[in-house]
Amino acid sequence: MTIEGKIIQVLPLQGGVSKTSGKEWALQAYVLETKEQYPKKVHFEVFGDDRIKANPCGVDDIVSVDFDIESREFNGRWYTSIRAWRIVKQDATQAAPQEAEQVSNGQESDTDLLANEKSADDLFTDDMVNNNQLPL
Repeated sequence: MTIEGKIIQVLPLQGGVSKTSGKEWALQAYVLETKEQYPKKVHFEVFGDDRIKANPCGVDDIVSVDFDIESREFNGRWYTSIRAWRIVKQDATQAAPQEAEQVSNGQESDTDLLANEKSADDLFTDDMVNNNQLPL
């Protein structure tokens, strides 16, 4: 699965030694905010020192995160974790052309629709009239 958004928080690095294998482990957690009309905050983790070093990111980075979701039961309660296995940074120059392309294609975002205070029916009717597909 993939999710895109902006890193809004980098949580403290956690680490320790496994009781069973005796090997050291590391876990870096982040909070990402999606780019939807109603943004959602998503807490995810990167497990393993090699993955943490291979996927560095900081606050305000725009990223695309590939992840797995896993749930497990412990003492009668269920816990779910989102484990990232790849984080791809998108720089500002990549994000800006996408927004400009939407404007040049005449597409309006949901926030533009709200700002214009037109309903979907009004926009549909306007589009039909402009394309001579609906009699006046």
